Formats: sequence, structure tokens, C-alpha cells
Amino acid sequence: MIKMARFVAAGVAAVAASATLQAFECSEAAKAKARDFIDNEKQFHLGFIPTEQSNPITATLEEDFKRSTLAGVQCLQRGDRQIPITMRHVFAGEKFEKLVSSMVDTLQAPKGRIIFSGCGATGRLSILLESMWRDFFYRRAAELTPAERALADRSASIMTGGDFALIKSVEFFEDFAEGGRRQAAALNVGEGDTFVAITEGGETSSVLGTLQYAAEHGAKCFLVFNNPADLLRAHLDRCREAIDNPKVTVLDIYCGSMSLAGSTRMQATSSEQLLGSCALEAALCRVMPRFAKETAKDYTVAFEKLLAGLESSGGRAGLVRAIEFEKGVYEKHGRITYLADKCMLDLFTDNTERSPTFMLPPLRSSRDKHLAQSWAFVKNPLHPTVACWNEMMRRHPRCLEFTSEDARSLKMPQRFIDSPPLIKYSDLITYMIGNEPAPERIQGYTRAAAVMLTVGDRPPEFVAAAEKLASAWPEQVVFHIGPGVAGLSRPAIHIDMPIADSPLEIWKHLAVKLAFNCLSTGTMAAMGRVAGNWMSWVSISNKKLIDRGIRLLVELGGISYEEAAQRLFAAEEWVESQDWTGKETPCAVQIALKRLREGK
Repeated sequence: MIKMARFVAAGVAAVAASATLQAFECSEAAKAKARDFIDNEKQFHLGFIPTEQSNPITATLEEDFKRSTLAGVQCLQRGDRQIPITMRHVFAGEKFEKLVSSMVDTLQAPKGRIIFSGCGATGRLSILLESMWRDFFYRRAAELTPAERALADRSASIMTGGDFALIKSVEFFEDFAEGGRRQAAALNVGEGDTFVAITEGGETSSVLGTLQYAAEHGAKCFLVFNNPADLLRAHLDRCREAIDNPKVTVLDIYCGSMSLAGSTRMQATSSEQLLGSCALEAALCRVMPRFAKETAKDYTVAFEKLLAGLESSGGRAGLVRAIEFEKGVYEKHGRITYLADKCMLDLFTDNTERSPTFMLPPLRSSRDKHLAQSWAFVKNPLHPTVACWNEMMRRHPRCLEFTSEDARSLKMPQRFIDSPPLIKYSDLITYMIGNEPAPERIQGYTRAAAVMLTVGDRPPEFVAAAEKLASAWPEQVVFHIGPGVAGLSRPAIHIDMPIADSPLEIWKHLAVKLAFNCLSTGTMAAMGRVAGNWMSWVSISNKKLIDRGIRLLVELGGISYEEAAQRLFAAEEWVESQDWTGKETPCAVQIALKRLREGK
């Protein structure tokens, strides 16, 4: 276990000395919240699971980025090398074969769907897997019979909080299993369906709720997670119930702790994306054997080739340049707007995850002009916003009509009952992700850049539309992931690496995922938002993140769990008492850490 001795030695001794001079003060309300969390939320005290612990192989992350961006990139990439070690055995195992066979049976039956369910990063992954499936039938329609084209609708996804959560995290929804059950019921999950529940750590209540409903209603059920199953069974009742359910096949693909402690959007979700997309493509190729020649003979070898490309001199040089470019823009209080088409869903996963992971402003709706602009945003130059949502998902978005009564029946906190989250379809389309002008991303910033992203190839139609839309920005940058291409105009960031083709374009999507995991995490590390290999700027928007914030204070401050909880809730109380209109809301964890260091 890594204890970040340098950080603790430098700071904790001073903190302990000053703390004896001035006792920590905390309101009775904050103390009560801390006591309630300690006594009544033990199922969310998750420090025992590996995905919430720091990884010894990246313990020097903060120090490496201080030495050089290249050293930091090399450190971050070590974590990804854990994935093929595990996945080689998973792909050769009978449970993977059972998953693929179940998918094939579903597709060959008169009805039934392959349904993915997740929350947060895995919810966005579930949407991505469905869209990859649908996109194949869109791209290859001319090669398919009418009966084959009809298979496009035989995949679906459940995102905790509805599809709105693709673009903005929906607070607290993941803590409620009953909410997951209701979403599964709304999709009419049942007999004939292959149901794949994906949860990074294996413990997300809402996802386990969808799984429970699916199992009760006759679906063939699979549970995918990234922690040792025996550990989860021993500590968490909800996990034990799911793992021991005879109607559920468990795929435990544990591949170690994350490169950034607790950031399960990294190796956990990457390995789950590899598993889900390869299973889906294997099923596709069995149902339509003529496409089998386009898929990889060995998925692990294909993934290792992708890692090798990112680790090559051309791959790392591009990642270094991308990180230094983003860092330079943000340090000048600027904003970046990515222009993309093929990989918009992948970018939304990265952009949306940045907010709770590093306490950055979330993506902003066009009606919320009083809120701070997100540091990064994504737009599609080919379509207006309403059409773009449909094009991106290859279907109409599935959003929730959530009311005060819904919040009350789920026993959510009072603030959700008083003010239900705005997560309807009409709310989703206020996020202007299409080709409309975006002066709010340009005006008033010392630096404002449009970054035109392509992956694998550079379609002329997209390039022309992107150039046209980007012309409004003072800075325009070409960003290409894939083999070298001729004629790159403007300043260019190029992650030069081979990317194999496949029917579902598995390796393109994974290339974007792995590259942007490194880019966004590396940028934050280079900007000082990482301590050791812990994210020291973290939102506390759900119970798992509250526990993570408390444990961070324990780790970096050398104090008890109880005192850390009190300090965190006291900091949250102060943040909520202030007016942050037009400003970035500060991180309660950072406020607590600062006060701790100052002995307050």
C-alpha cells in the first residue's frame, strides 16, 4: 500500500503541530452528517477494494509530471499494461464463450435484445456499445439484406439517470437500486434478452438493481466488474446477493488498481469496453459469418498492438504535445472546444468524467448562462444539435421524466424532492453540441481553441465542415489519432500509431479512450490537481465519492476517518453557504485539506 511518504512527511508534521495550538471547529450539523455517514452508510465505505486504492506502479505520478510530461505519460501508461494480462485468460474462458453464445442465441431468435446497463463511466460505455452496434448497420447497410438490417434494433442500453447523464453526471442516482429496477422495467427487460450489467468496482447499487430486475424477469444475465469477487462478497451485501444469484453469470475481470487512485474510468472501464465490444463483435460475426475475416483472430494480441502504438515514440510524442497544449490553454484561463463526428460519444465520456474526477465545471446548458463554462466541450460540425443527438446514438435519446414524487419514493435527500433534477429530453437538447455558433466558448477568454479531431482517417466532408466552424475561433488546431496522413494544415497534434479496422470499429474507439484517459488525467496532473497518484480535487456528488474524499484526507492528513468526515462535511457546508454565480465552485475536499494543513 502506497502512503505517499514525501507528502505526508512534509505536511502532516506541520499540521499536527499547528492542530495542537488551534482545535478544529465543526458545526453540529456537519458533525451529525459525519456520524450518519459513518454509522449508516457502511456499504459505501470502499477503501478495502483495489479499484479504490492507490497503485504502486504509478506511485510517482505527481513527481514524474514535475520532471517532464513524457515521464508522466510513461507512468500513466504502466497501468494499461495490466489489462492484457487479465484479458488473455478471460477471452479463453468458458464464461466469455457463454456470453457470446447467449448474444448469438438472442440475435437468432425472433425477438430479444442485447442490453447493456451501467452507471457513470460504464453507463456511457453501455450507450457506446449500443451505438457501435447500430452504427455498423448504418455504415454497412448496402452490404446487408433487409432481415440483417433489422438486427440494428436488437441492442439497447440503460444509463443510470437516463441518457441525460451522458453529458452531465446525475447526482446520487447511482446509490438507489430501486431506481435501476424502474429503468429496467421501463425498457421492458425480460425473457429472450441477454442482459449485461457493467459496474467498474462491482458495487454500484443502481446497476445491481437493473440486474436484479432482469434476472427476476427471465433475461439471461451477466455481471461484469473489475474487483476480486470474493472480496466483494465478503464485505458488501448487495454484491453477495448479485454474485451468488444462480441466474447470473459473473465475469470478474480484475486487473489491478487504477493508474490514478479511484479513477475507475481508466483501466476498469477500458477493460470492460474491451470485453463488451469484443463479445458483441464475436456475436455479430457468428450471425453473419462473412464479416469474420474482418475481426481479430486474437483479441488480446490486437489490444497489445494498440498499446504498443500509444507507447511508440510517435504515440507518446503526440500525447505529450496534446497535454502541453491543453495545459497551456487552461493556465491562461482559456477554453477548448473539440470538433468531432465519429468519436463524439467517446469524447463525451471523457469530458463528462473530468468534472467529478477533478472538480471542474460540468458541461453547460445554453440556458445556464450564470454558470461557469466547462474547460472542454464537444461539438459536431456536420449537424445541428437536435439531429446530432440522434446521429450520435443512432437512435432517439432515452431520458427520464423525473418528479418530486419519484425522488420521495426513492428516499432521496430533501433537495432532490424540493428541486428534482432537470434530466428530460427537453433538457438534454439545451446542450448545444451541434454546428451552431458558440460565441460563449470564445468571447472573454484570453485563449479559445477549436480542436478538430479525426481518428484513423480524415473524411473530406467532416474536414470541410470542421474548418468552416473552427474559423470563428482565434486558435484552430488539427488533432489526428492514427497513421500519418498527408496534407495536415494548421498547427497539428498527431498521435502517430496504427489502428486496425474491425466491423464495429473496436480499435478506433479504444484508441480514443486510452489516448484521452492519458490526455485528460495527464493535463490535470501537470496542473497540480494530483497528489502522489491520488486525485486531490474530487467532487463528493455521491456516497462513493464522499468516502473517497474522506479517505484522501485520512491518507494525506494522517487523521482519523471520523475527523476526516467531519472536516469534509464542514467544508461542504461552507461551500454551500457561498454564492458561486458565474464562478467555478471550489472543491470541498481541497478546502478541507487546506484547512487541515493550516491547522484550522
